[in-house]
Amino acid sequence: MGCVFCKKLEPGPKEDGDLEGDFRAYGAADRYGPDPTQGRPTSSFAHIPNYNNFSPQPANPSFLDGGNIRGISGTGVTLFIALYDYEARTEDDLTFTKGEKFHILNNIEGDWWEARSLSSGQTGYIPSNYVAPVDSIQAEEWYFGKIGRKDAERQLLSPGNPRGAFLIRESETTKGAYSLSMRDWDQARGDHVKHYKIRKLDTGGFYITTRAQFDTVQELVQHYLGEGSPQVGMCFRFLGQPSETEAQRREGSPKTLGLAKDAWEISRSSIALQRRLGTGCFGDVWLGMWNGSTKVAVKTLKPGTMSPKAFLAEAQIMKLLRHDKLVQLYAVVSEEPIYIVTEFMCHGSLLEFLKDQEGQNLRLPQLVDMAAQVAEGMAYMERMNYIHRDLRAANILVGERLVCKIADFGLARLIKDDEYNPKQGAKFPIKWTAPEAALFGRFSIKSDVWSFGILLTELITKGRVPYPGMNNREVLEQVEHGYHMSCPPGCPASLYEAMKQTWRLDPEERPTFEYLQSFLEDYFTSTEPQYQPGDET
Repeated sequence: MGCVFCKKLEPGPKEDGDLEGDFRAYGAADRYGPDPTQGRPTSSFAHIPNYNNFSPQPANPSFLDGGNIRGISGTGVTLFIALYDYEARTEDDLTFTKGEKFHILNNIEGDWWEARSLSSGQTGYIPSNYVAPVDSIQAEEWYFGKIGRKDAERQLLSPGNPRGAFLIRESETTKGAYSLSMRDWDQARGDHVKHYKIRKLDTGGFYITTRAQFDTVQELVQHYLGEGSPQVGMCFRFLGQPSETEAQRREGSPKTLGLAKDAWEISRSSIALQRRLGTGCFGDVWLGMWNGSTKVAVKTLKPGTMSPKAFLAEAQIMKLLRHDKLVQLYAVVSEEPIYIVTEFMCHGSLLEFLKDQEGQNLRLPQLVDMAAQVAEGMAYMERMNYIHRDLRAANILVGERLVCKIADFGLARLIKDDEYNPKQGAKFPIKWTAPEAALFGRFSIKSDVWSFGILLTELITKGRVPYPGMNNREVLEQVEHGYHMSCPPGCPASLYEAMKQTWRLDPEERPTFEYLQSFLEDYFTSTEPQYQPGDET
């Protein structure tokens, strides 16, 4: 679904502050490079108070029930409409076009529903996240569902969206209400996004201003779509939806939840390895094609890297970790050599991306935004009580529009190679590992927080190896006694202060990822309000 747009922009009642910063996308070739394990402040820093007050509620693997999948169980709704085009990948799938209607016959599987097309009469499986109930708010072009304020800004500030482009999303603060996010421009701030509350009446209606109230959000939008509608205190009048080319519509389709129904343990013959994207210590990464229809990334592991039985057990959990900032695990080949099949990210690893032309041209707002995305994904893992164990730029992948996703979560503990050992192995990422984990094997979400602080230095330095001039042994000896890297060149003191908080020797004194996400998302409004895009090199 695409953003829509509006005009006559004037100050209005905002939901929250606007975050300034240029989030324009940069194109690049694929970068899945090897994973290395060796190899000026702009203001006074802001104090970071009470960060552990952001601790999430405890969770356990009982969360693994499918995530936030749109379902119809118990609603009685069986008539759905396609939000996107879809081309069948197996003989059991249905090919359909946007706007096609279906009767849902069986939605027990969650990810893939059995449906009958009203136009063709054919029956087959469809991806559940490609459809919505007919005439529901979920079926509207302008509705983006449960995305946060920051992701709304990333969407609207993407190239091609004009001033006045808007979307509607679930309110993050008020259950049953919505927020309207809109792209604006002024001389002082340039392109930015404003947020407005769509409030809910006790009687069930909706309004932005009390002088104009509506039974549904759709009616509210239609009211402002009218060219002759009064302004009633609002900041704009809606115009409609921008036209989309066929290519743009295909590009805007989301990833399906899995490759197809029952496509989890797949045969090796169903994967065609097309191009090697990178080589690491324990195998290669390839661009592949599944079933001749679906582009995927394939990590091939050298025989003996890990126990197939242990891997398959861990993968059963990994596949149910679902978040926009985690690389989706699609399928596995569980016999050696093990294949790990995931979504394909066009710009490859963050480490290689930072070293190339596109990455070298990134400015501080883009770098901080990428860090915020990683923190968001890790905050989800924090809530799920899941530990990454190998968080670094080499294990973050970059997609279109500078989208960052966390990869390889949970795999590190399965590796059997003696070289992947903090005490004797050259392959172990000592420079990213918290001292309690490196010395005593005490991995936790707090050791991931330490690693995230190191990842921040990789971002700010555009891919420099941490602790320059020091080898692994020297690093381990020094950090055990409280040594920290000095402030990287060009890093604001406030950001360096956050790094130092992640490197506290006592794990419990390190911030939560939930706090770090909040800190980074609001960095330029709460910490560096005087920052101007031309200030840093």
